[in-house]
Order: sequence, then C-alpha cells, then structure tokens
Amino acid sequence: MNLSLSSSPPSAASVAASSSSSSPSSSSSSATSWFSSIVRGRADRSDSLKKASNSGSRDFFSPIIAKDQFPGVLFKYGPKPIQVAFKTGDHKQQLVFIGGLTDGFLATEYLGPLAIALDREKWSLVQLLMSSSYSGYGTSTLQQDAKEIDQLVSYLINKENSEGVVLLGHSTGCQDIVHYMRTNAACSRAVRAAILQAPVSDREYRATLSETASMIDLASTMIAEGRGSDLMPREADSSAPITAYRYHSLCAYMGDDDMFSSDLTDDQLKTRLGHMCNTPCQVIFSMADEYVPEYVDKKALVGRLCRAMGGAEKVEIEHGNHSLSNRIREAVQAIIDFVKREGPKGWDDPWN
Repeated sequence: MNLSLSSSPPSAASVAASSSSSSPSSSSSSATSWFSSIVRGRADRSDSLKKASNSGSRDFFSPIIAKDQFPGVLFKYGPKPIQVAFKTGDHKQQLVFIGGLTDGFLATEYLGPLAIALDREKWSLVQLLMSSSYSGYGTSTLQQDAKEIDQLVSYLINKENSEGVVLLGHSTGCQDIVHYMRTNAACSRAVRAAILQAPVSDREYRATLSETASMIDLASTMIAEGRGSDLMPREADSSAPITAYRYHSLCAYMGDDDMFSSDLTDDQLKTRLGHMCNTPCQVIFSMADEYVPEYVDKKALVGRLCRAMGGAEKVEIEHGNHSLSNRIREAVQAIIDFVKREGPKGWDDPWN
C-alpha cells in the first residue's frame, strides 16, 4: 500500500492513498533473504536503484511531496492489527524510529527533516506501531515491545533484503532498545548501531507527582497478591489504562523500566546498560529536558550513562527540550553524522 502520511491533526485526513497501485507484498515478493542480498552485493543494489530512478518510482519515494506529507509504503510486519510500519525512502538500509509513551507515527518534529537527510544518504526511515503505541503502553511491557521490534527487523531482513538496521529510540523508546538488545534475539544481530534520544528516567519524573508514592504502594500490593495484570485506579495515570505491573515497572526503584535514573550507582547502571558496549551507541541528551527534575545534574548523568554503555558517543544539545522540537537542525545533524559513521560496512553476514 503506497501512502502519504501527513502530520496534520487526525481530523484532517492523516493518511491519504496514492495513485500508485504497487504494494509492499508485491514489491517484496521476489525478495529471498538477508543472505541472498549479501551474495548479490553492491552491484545489484546499484542496478536496482538505477532502474527505479529510470522508471520514475524514485519520485514517489522522495521523502516530501508537500508540506508535512511523507510518501512511502505502509506495511504489516506482524499478526496483530496494530503491527504496521511506515517506510519513507526506498533503500536497503533502514533507520527504525521507536517512540516513547503515547507516541505513534510522526511523534517528533525532527522526523520530517531526518527523512530527507536519510534519503540523501541512501537510507530509509521506518516508523512502527506496536501494542504499546498511543494509549497502549499501560497494558504492554518491555518484553512485548522487544518481541515486536524483533518481528519488524525480521521483516526488513527477509522481505526487504535489508543490508543493515540502526535503531533510534525517543524517550521510553530508549528503554525498548536497551531491553531488546539484551534479549540477544537472532535478528538483533542485524542491528548495527543504536541511538538513544532523551533517555530519561520515568521514575524520577513521576516522583515529582503527588499521587505517585501511594500508587507505587498499591501496585506493589497488587503484584504481591498475583494481580499484576489488573488495572490501577484512573488517578494512577490520566493518559491511559495501566496495569499494576507496568506502573511499578515505570515508577518503582529498580523497576524493569528504571534504566536511566541519576540515583542509580555506577554498578547498577552498568548492570542495566553494560551489554550495550557490544553495539555502537550514541546518546543524545537534551540539556533543558522538561522531564528531568531540576535537581539532576544532566552533564554528570549523561556522562555516567555513556560510560555504563562502554563508551557511547555523547551528544549534549544545549537548551534542547525533550523532543528537540526547538533544536531540529542539531538533532538531525547528530543522527546523520552517527549513521554515516557507524552504519553497515561491507554488508557482512552478522551471523558469522
């Protein structure tokens, strides 16, 4: 299905059909596997891009055709109705954007300029919806997110002949990446690099809210009684229904989602993040992030996070807010520089 995503409000048609009749299933039906793309190598890749350009299909895949519209391919990557993804650009290398709580398509303002910059470097931008997207985060888990990310990467490898994937997480999407890479799932070995944009502590932010302490106690009690999958009272989270387990994971000390808190010791951070040393990583930290409490020393924190990850690249964006909507140019430049430097090289077999 060839579509154009618009960043207009949902009431103004946010997804419009293109006149093209091709679909992801038909365009990928001749694809075989990750390994066949390695055998074909760069020559076939160049030929296919040249043919696409001559046929005019590259015009369709140009990232922007009008203000706030992103032509591309909408495709299903898993069995659930929510498991759809949107690919901008027709290239064999993909940057996969993983949003945070309440996020879905077009979650941050830098995605449009990023899609254009990636296309110039022969990369596609892929945005995915998961069970936890939009208001689904409260009844999902990091484990479920990791499973669905793996299904997407598997699709890109086996249906799109991907030559390499870089993961870009925003906010709680950073936790998804860290957890996914810990699973050591087979397809995670195709992830050549990871970018964590705004890896902040949900626990430290929620601790600033008056109801959090009593709700953590309630969640702990419910979990102890075997009711971890039951829903918390509405006052626990006004944005979405949330289970006792997920609330505890996000809000409690050393909960499953507690990966970036400033009060964790260096050893605790290393336990949670140390496995990322096996993957080239970049940490983009907003120095005016509104979700980081004022008492937190942001410079010290980002330095500790990078060291715990085995020496991740540190990017501090002065005056940047959480989503970097006020520092779009700096965000895109940092991401592109990293992708060009740490992306797939030589298209080697990651299972070797």
